[in-house]
Amino acid sequence: MPSYPRKHQLTGSLMYHAYNRSNGGATIFHDDADYRRFMDLVQRYSSSFSMKIYHWVIMPTHFHLLFELTDPRRISKLLAGLTVVYTRYHHARYATHGFLWQGRFKLQPVQKERYLIACGRYIERNPVEAGLCAEADEYSYSSARFYTHGIADGITVEDPTYANFGSSPVLRREGYRNFLGESDSEEKDLFGGMEAPAGNGALIERLKQINGRPLPQWKGKPKRDFLASIACPPR
Repeated sequence: MPSYPRKHQLTGSLMYHAYNRSNGGATIFHDDADYRRFMDLVQRYSSSFSMKIYHWVIMPTHFHLLFELTDPRRISKLLAGLTVVYTRYHHARYATHGFLWQGRFKLQPVQKERYLIACGRYIERNPVEAGLCAEADEYSYSSARFYTHGIADGITVEDPTYANFGSSPVLRREGYRNFLGESDSEEKDLFGGMEAPAGNGALIERLKQINGRPLPQWKGKPKRDFLASIACPPR
């Protein structure tokens, strides 16, 4: 990803959607021990780098993290370290060798105020879309249960927009569970390709000014405000 969003967090407006997958789409998380090992690494790195992870998922062949970082210039070091350490673990356990990951991670700037919760839903619905479970919170290796059941996982920090789902923990969990149960094709297009920042026109223009050159254009911008589209129960 170009350096512009890393050097300028725009007064807390940007989150970061990180993604990496295995080399050739091979399975690299084989059992619970593998998932737990990676979760432990994510927890350790998030603590060491003052990283707030709001939504995440680990799939058999890849992972997604949606996070905020005090110093975005450290993103490369953080994600490179995470994948290198897991590679060493995998090689030692399974007697493999060579490249475990397809290459450099992908990173998408996400506007906190408008797209954070939408990106979170896209991430947590990955197992459903892949046919691994019927409901997102049935999957053990994501942040979904944190929001729908209040189960702490040592990784997830509460999404700042989660409070909009209700005035009590019960209402918030119910509202978020309903929200998570709905698929959205626009979210798939926006967050699946990761080809351009997810933000409104003003944010994109600010990134252009910071970067000093045109940003890649995303084909098919959302036709509506994601936050306005969220059906939350009365407060």
